[in-house]
Amino acid sequence: MAYNFLLSPLAKAFVILWVIIPLLYQACGNAFDEKKPNQEGGCDASLGNWVIDDFNYPLYNASTDCPFIVKGFDCLRNGRPDHGYLKYKWKPIGCDLPRFDGQKFLERNRRKKIMFVGDSISNNMWQSLTCLLHIAVPESNYIITTQRKNLFAFLFPEYEASIMWLKNGFLVDVVRDKEKGRIIKLDSIETGFLWKDVDVLIFNTYHWWTHIGQSEKWAYVQIGDKIIEGMDYIEAYKIGLTTWANWIDSNIDQSKIKVLFQGIAASHSGGVKVNCVEQTQPEQELEAPHPGLDIAKSILSNMTNPVDLLDITLLTQLRIDGHPSIYSGRGTSYVDCSHWCLAGVPDTWNEILYATLIQN
Repeated sequence: MAYNFLLSPLAKAFVILWVIIPLLYQACGNAFDEKKPNQEGGCDASLGNWVIDDFNYPLYNASTDCPFIVKGFDCLRNGRPDHGYLKYKWKPIGCDLPRFDGQKFLERNRRKKIMFVGDSISNNMWQSLTCLLHIAVPESNYIITTQRKNLFAFLFPEYEASIMWLKNGFLVDVVRDKEKGRIIKLDSIETGFLWKDVDVLIFNTYHWWTHIGQSEKWAYVQIGDKIIEGMDYIEAYKIGLTTWANWIDSNIDQSKIKVLFQGIAASHSGGVKVNCVEQTQPEQELEAPHPGLDIAKSILSNMTNPVDLLDITLLTQLRIDGHPSIYSGRGTSYVDCSHWCLAGVPDTWNEILYATLIQN
């Protein structure tokens, strides 16, 4: 009688549901966890908080796992005594970022070129990504080259993949005048041809603009034939970023080349707290809105083909503890509250990048 019951159609249906329902629940859960950041009505990776994760973080040891990381970012090697800053994970509201899978990233980008274009904050993110990929495939050979002036490449021959950084702090052109020094041409981009022969572009610009009007080095900007001295840096940034956006719309086919904007990383060189020295924990309260973020969002949203914004402003505003501070390797008299220790905050930027690219 028992065997007849087990073989009955009703019992078979029950068994099937008993097996399938947990699988469906798990699939839905994974889909939720890996929901694309910034998707409408879904999870926004730009909003969240930092939580301690002793089990999974840090994602690597810069000194032993990635000896190619520049000295200025390897804070532990430079003598930083506290390790708590290494243990924080970014937890977006309503979802979890998918765990970075370097091997999957390389497989997805086999025979592709990925280029970061921007200032030393781009370098921070580029070096983080190369480390995350290297530790995922430690037996795979890598080559680091300088392909031309200001263009650096990290190559994985096994995957025929190139991860590049093109140093270009303003994105628009900069020329040198014998009398005036450097002049930023706000309406000109002549070096954009370097951006075309790639598969993924991640742009960044903001920090260098803050020097306009504050020193003779960046005192002049040019629009057409008119040279202007001491323009407000926010206004100059707005014009320059608009020039970049128009250039991307006119010259980059986004059906073939994926374009992203890295967003604006907060600096803690001033404000209520003078600097980041001796800061060992994240901030608990929000700072004032970042002056450049709304401009960037507005310009990106008005593009003919809007690019993905990796909005890292809030998560960096909270991490006053994540900078090299006096542990950049340049002595205790030099304080760096703009760049970021590795391992550290830029790894989260690449987790967001990974989520965005994998979803696409």
